[in-house]
Amino acid sequence: MTSIFRTVLGADFERLHPQLRRRFSVGLDSGEACVGYGVMDRIWHGRGFVKPFLAVGATRHILVPRTGRNVPFTIENVPYADTFGRETVSFVRTFHFPGRARRFDAQMVLAPEGDRVLDYLGTHQHLASDLHLTAEPDGSLLIRSGEHRFREGPVDVRVPDLVGGDAEVRESYDDAAGCFRVRVRVANRYVGPLFGYEGRFRAAYRDVRECGVRPGLRPVREEVRA
Repeated sequence: MTSIFRTVLGADFERLHPQLRRRFSVGLDSGEACVGYGVMDRIWHGRGFVKPFLAVGATRHILVPRTGRNVPFTIENVPYADTFGRETVSFVRTFHFPGRARRFDAQMVLAPEGDRVLDYLGTHQHLASDLHLTAEPDGSLLIRSGEHRFREGPVDVRVPDLVGGDAEVRESYDDAAGCFRVRVRVANRYVGPLFGYEGRFRAAYRDVRECGVRPGLRPVREEVRA
């Protein structure tokens, strides 16, 4: 049984904690979807000037314009074949702030070379990032972003470092607490931290043939360029 994450990590996939191995085996071969239910202990922003950019991104479900503590959230990892026939796994995070929920959408596919994951962000997939995966000695999974690209119609440009953000995601399993832990940090190499969150969740697995892909989970527009 394979998945886009197992393909990228190769033999190193076996170094992950068993709970992480199951979670990142979600795919068309396994036939499983994974839904996580938990709490974000903290959602934070960097300096004040980043807030307008986060607000704009939030209109397309990219990043989160609010901060908070002890915010309930869900994450939906559902595999499906996209419009172009590529195996895709959703990473749709919904943060249930008081008064209004906020979403941060991503859809992941395997890069044509098979050496990294392509992360398409938002409802219209205007932003795409290369993701590089590492199985850490403690069994956690470390994900670092690489090049970012902006695509709209004929426009296909690399996002310059001056305005881009480098993301680092660490996901682990806490045996004592019986839950997954996740920590995300996005920073600009010139101005420092931009956005991040850290929290914990438990996972439930479902048969994709039974639950399907719910309406609104897939993006409005799908991008074929890798």
